[in-house]
Amino acid sequence: MTVTGFFFFSIAAVVLISAILVVVLRNPVHSALSLVLTFFSLAGLYILLNAQFIAAIQVIVYAGAIMVLFLFVIMLLNLDKEKRVGEKHPLQKAFGIAIAVFLLVALGSIVAAGVLYGNKGIHTEARVSAIGNTKAIAGLLFTDWVLPFEIASILLLAAIVGAIVLSKKEL
Repeated sequence: MTVTGFFFFSIAAVVLISAILVVVLRNPVHSALSLVLTFFSLAGLYILLNAQFIAAIQVIVYAGAIMVLFLFVIMLLNLDKEKRVGEKHPLQKAFGIAIAVFLLVALGSIVAAGVLYGNKGIHTEARVSAIGNTKAIAGLLFTDWVLPFEIASILLLAAIVGAIVLSKKEL
């Protein structure tokens, strides 16, 4: 195993463990901090995959802005005063475990079938290193993918306006 492979598997293990902790931990602040660790670990994986721009965006957008929003929501909800409500359905936990096992088997069969190994793209490592990651991403984003990019920006704008309208108090 090479040094890069060792770092890849080490960071991937941190991603998996911290992602599981996000779901398992009962304290919402601890869960949010585990999510921050997951985001930073994913950025480390992007760096190992020679995608520095995506790693920077991962840290700035997700570990920065999105987590600040999550922490504001946690603080505004004041979740410490919430009392734990008992399970509403006795078979709820068994049903959740059955669905998780089904999804793991489905994911394993997809990976075993080799469906996830797509065709090689036109942007080889030599071409990307010649023009740079940011220029390659921007070239595709603003030529071939400009319509989905603009649709996503309109959806985000609508979500922001909706959040402002919902949070506005009655006069």
